Amino acid sequence: MRVATVGFTKKSAEQFFGLLRESGARRLVDVRLHNVSQLAGFTKKDDLAYFVRELCGMDYVHLPELAPTEELLDGYRKAKQGWPWYERAFFALLAERRVEERVPRELIDGAVLLCSEATADRCHRRLTAEYFAERWGGLEIVHL
Repeated sequence: MRVATVGFTKKSAEQFFGLLRESGARRLVDVRLHNVSQLAGFTKKDDLAYFVRELCGMDYVHLPELAPTEELLDGYRKAKQGWPWYERAFFALLAERRVEERVPRELIDGAVLLCSEATADRCHRRLTAEYFAERWGGLEIVHL
C-alpha cells in the first residue's frame, strides 16, 4: 500500500496539479476541516473536485473525520500548546474516532492526502498517514 501527502500553500496551481499528476495517485483525499474558504483559492471543494478530475484524472473525496477539531487547532495555534501536545492530542482523536476501522484501506491506498500546510513536518496529513501506517502496517508514505 502507498499513500502520498501534499499541501497547497506556497505552491502555484501549476506546481500543485503537476505534483498530483506526477504522483500517479488515483484520488485526492481532502483531510481539511474547512475546504470552502475563499482563502483556499484553487483548492475550494467544488473547484478542486473539478480540477483534479479534469487536469489529473483523479477522484476527489473529502474526509473531515481525518481532520483535527477546532478545539485542537485553537489549542495549538492560539493557546500555543506546542507541537508535541498537538501530535498526542491528534493521535488520540484518530483513535477515538477509530478511523482505521471506519475508513476503507482501498480509499487511502493509491491516494494523496491534502491539507493546506506547505510541508508535512508539522501537519496533520503526515500524522494521519503515520497513524494508518502504524495501525495497518505495510503502508509506504511519500510526501510530495
